[in-house]
Amino acid sequence: MSTRITTGMTQRNVLADLNRVNERLTRTQQKLSSNKEITRPSDDPFNASRALALRTSMESTQQYQRNIQDAQGWQETAEIALADITDAIHRAHELTVEGASDTSPAEARLAIAAEIDELIEGVKQNGNATYRGRFVFAGTATDAPPYVAGDDLYHGAPGEVERQIGPGVAMRIGLRGDTFLGNGADGKLLQVLRDVSTHLKADDGAALRADLGLLDAKADELLGARALNGARQNRLDAALSRLAEVEESTLKQLSETEDADMAKAMIDFSSQQAAYQAALKAGASIVQASLLDFLR
Repeated sequence: MSTRITTGMTQRNVLADLNRVNERLTRTQQKLSSNKEITRPSDDPFNASRALALRTSMESTQQYQRNIQDAQGWQETAEIALADITDAIHRAHELTVEGASDTSPAEARLAIAAEIDELIEGVKQNGNATYRGRFVFAGTATDAPPYVAGDDLYHGAPGEVERQIGPGVAMRIGLRGDTFLGNGADGKLLQVLRDVSTHLKADDGAALRADLGLLDAKADELLGARALNGARQNRLDAALSRLAEVEESTLKQLSETEDADMAKAMIDFSSQQAAYQAALKAGASIVQASLLDFLR
């Protein structure tokens, strides 16, 4: 038994064919406008999943980069403060040498003591250095100054600040002020400077000569703190450079996964557009035929 092809069937088939050609043309046009091979997960479920994983990896890498950049700012702030404290020690050493001389009168030593007291306040001020509103030498208690007026006690926390600089990699940043400035009467820098001031006011030349060796030792301790700070800066620089390479590699993989081949897409678009125009013309000639055309 033969099947009768009606005009309605022909029209539906023509429209279905036109819709399919137009759908392919639309998808290709979307590739050209978005420069993406995948515009929705159904286009390529496997590569869509891979692209999602790569984007998640990219976001993690960028967060680690931000952590490192924050840590670098923290370390640079600490280095500036440590450099100023070093200058203060050098100045205190010069003043102590002057005061320790047997030719220095009591009045001169009192004047030197006044300058030493100012240097102590300057050292404490540098001990309260801040980065983005956080105290870099206060341990984990970054919201309060580690040193206050009226005493040389350390008011920070015993812990150290950390930053995540990679997957499962945490790094300590900054330094605790009590490790190089001191915590009251513990023989650290602040106490040595206080002793120098006291000996100057007491007109004790022999004690001042002994203080010179202590100041040299405190200067060496501060150099050690700066060396540790510098080593951490170098590690951060290396980590940031490595993450930049990881980001570049991930971007390349992401591009290979989801970016469209523009040359191929242009060729496809041209051929599909020509096919669509041809289908329109063919469909128009078929659909326009009616019973009246055969009765003429």
